[in-house]
Amino acid sequence: MTQNSSEKKSGLFGWYFNTNLLLRILIGLVLGAVAGLIFGPKIASVAPLGTAFVRLLKMIVMPVVIFTLVVGAASVHPSRLGRIGVKALVLYLLTSAFAVAIGLLFANLFNPGSGMELVGIAGAKGKSITPPSMVDTLLNIIPTNPFGAITSGKMLPTIFFSIFFGIGLSHLRESNDERIQNAAQTMFAFFEGGAEVMYKVVGWILEVAPIGVFALIAVVFGKQGAQAFGPLALVTLTVYASFICHAVFVYGGLLTLYGINFFEFLSRSRAAIITSFVTRSSGGTLPVSMEVAEKNLGVSRGVYSFSLPLGATLNMDGAAIYQGVCAIFVSLAIGAPLALDMQLTVIATAVLISIGSAGVPGAGAIMLLMVLESVGLKVEPGSAVAAAYAMIFGIDALLDMGRTSLNVTGDLAVTCAVAKSEGELDQEIWDNGAMVEM
Repeated sequence: MTQNSSEKKSGLFGWYFNTNLLLRILIGLVLGAVAGLIFGPKIASVAPLGTAFVRLLKMIVMPVVIFTLVVGAASVHPSRLGRIGVKALVLYLLTSAFAVAIGLLFANLFNPGSGMELVGIAGAKGKSITPPSMVDTLLNIIPTNPFGAITSGKMLPTIFFSIFFGIGLSHLRESNDERIQNAAQTMFAFFEGGAEVMYKVVGWILEVAPIGVFALIAVVFGKQGAQAFGPLALVTLTVYASFICHAVFVYGGLLTLYGINFFEFLSRSRAAIITSFVTRSSGGTLPVSMEVAEKNLGVSRGVYSFSLPLGATLNMDGAAIYQGVCAIFVSLAIGAPLALDMQLTVIATAVLISIGSAGVPGAGAIMLLMVLESVGLKVEPGSAVAAAYAMIFGIDALLDMGRTSLNVTGDLAVTCAVAKSEGELDQEIWDNGAMVEM
């Protein structure tokens, strides 16, 4: 997701900031690859620029998790979580679980990154990871000291605590006691303000992403040579194959279950799907999604006014697939394939972090840091993991188009299914073939 701004920058570097961020990152990727191929191992002198970029990303991970998850969970008001809310919530979480499972399935079939054997700047090869037992993994999600989990960078316990805190806050915001309600609103405003600050900081960091990507990719290609192109193409193929499979079988199956033709649904939803693909923003596409839901899909306002904003917050199926595939890529690229227990941890982490990731510019790449951390693949400056992550970040914009489009498709599919189950879908619009072009 990209932060858009209509403001034009002036000054010496105005040309840089006024150029589209997507284009700048792609240029950084290409120039880094070319520089690495030309200069070979000597290009390692630019490594500090990549190291600084990685450190900036790691700096914001925990604050982004805490602020956005608390706000996301607290925004789902208990009074509105009736039958419609529960249905939508369950479907969103189920489809997210299916999504990351499909991503892992395709990743295990295609094996992107296999045989690369990336090494860090110091030449240290990625080491094998010894996974804890599944029981220990589940128990470790519950923190005995949430502040200790936060300061030590333990992702799953922090996510767990933040969600619980947000749910508690959402209940207090609905309290009949004015004193408690005011206190809760003040607390919510604090976290909402913190989230907005982090969005701004993320935007600043993304402005230097092209430079960081250039340095990181240059070092990778300086060491790996032209053979690094193949794995990136394979990652892209794996991710988009997973997107198509998930859309056809999961969303198509869900809609068919409720008697809705999947391909007609796609035709009626195309305005929102195309808008999300181009803008790479679920939130920015929300007004178009609402108009599509009402005029082309016949969903009642009582359903879509709750289900679509909830989906924009919770439903991140595209990001879940992306995280599953990329986690496998990183592990294979450093020669430390993930065991089954670790892959299940990836599923759990990806589903949990989807609750707060929708409002974060560049969400997928930032959330991938959290998924990697949850399975012991720490993105440390100069490490093999950082090198593999840099390769993914370089093509993130291309992958982001597909994953955002899939997210919006899922929002509309779940909204249609819930409306049909509640008798809130205007079948006459479908029967008459009525559709508004946007």
